[in-house]
Amino acid sequence: MIVTFDKDYLRDLYETGKTTDKKHRFQPEIVRKYKYCIHSLVSASDIASICRIKSFNYEELQGDKKGISSIRVNLQYRIEFIVEHLNLEPIITVCNIMELSKHYK
Repeated sequence: MIVTFDKDYLRDLYETGKTTDKKHRFQPEIVRKYKYCIHSLVSASDIASICRIKSFNYEELQGDKKGISSIRVNLQYRIEFIVEHLNLEPIITVCNIMELSKHYK
């Protein structure tokens, strides 16, 4: 799949493992798992292959986040993204890495 990033800090985290944005700094273990998740999205042929990885807990969000999908980085964080089917290959736009404890705030 083709993966794009909505924000620069998300691309920086994937490409270099760090970001200059002080608001979006994460522990090294979270960054490592984030990079693994994004690499898995890039390597996947379709969304169904992502669904088969049980540890990702793939879900399509409901309510005010309708149209956004997510996978888990770990029990505390998830990656939110939008899936578009414009060509033969799906395009994923990574929107956010979110701490679940702040999910309902």
